[in-house]
Amino acid sequence: MLKCNGKDIKGKTVTISGSGNVAIYAAEKAAQLGAKVVTVSDSNGWIYDAEGIDLGLLKEIKEVKRARLTEYAKARPSAKYHEGRGVWSVPCDVALPCATQNELHLEDAKALVSNGCIAVAEGANMPTTLEATEYLQKNGVLFAPGKAANAGGVATSALEMSQNSERLSWSFEEVDAKLQGIMVNIFHNLDNAAKKYGHEGDYVVGANIAGFEKVADAMIAQGVC
Repeated sequence: MLKCNGKDIKGKTVTISGSGNVAIYAAEKAAQLGAKVVTVSDSNGWIYDAEGIDLGLLKEIKEVKRARLTEYAKARPSAKYHEGRGVWSVPCDVALPCATQNELHLEDAKALVSNGCIAVAEGANMPTTLEATEYLQKNGVLFAPGKAANAGGVATSALEMSQNSERLSWSFEEVDAKLQGIMVNIFHNLDNAAKKYGHEGDYVVGANIAGFEKVADAMIAQGVC
């Protein structure tokens, strides 16, 4: 999405909500692509780490110790822990809501726009409210809806089933490369659908249409008129 709009994530500041599987590995991928992730959150509060989230420490606390983010702040001098909500108040270039439904509200969208955010990609089940989504789009923020941006989990399950059925064992790097190809294809499908039906740049409309066309084509292939 960024590349097709003449932008790049490299060197950008990224805010992320959540600290579960999706959030952790969204942060890892963003870091691999050259971004600096500065926030994560849980149900009690959130962390702001000006030096960038230490992924090794975060994984140790959340995946091994199963502890709260307060433990991250105790172990990391550059990190500050805040109770409640507030991730979206932090200035960023890219925002990745990866926590729960309806956790990025209209006021959060206004803060993101005011702070110069250029892109939002959903990594959960509709974490952005409808009002926030519309505000972001109206103010020129690139917006990737969850039905497209959050498709990686289903795609990964499909890759796992493919390995099992073919008695294969792909490396992490092979799976990651295949997943990247799938996600790039998803973006181009929704981008093309938006352009085809007169809504260029509206990736919500594009994702809706592309998804409907995929279902319709499958039904027609099965003989439905």
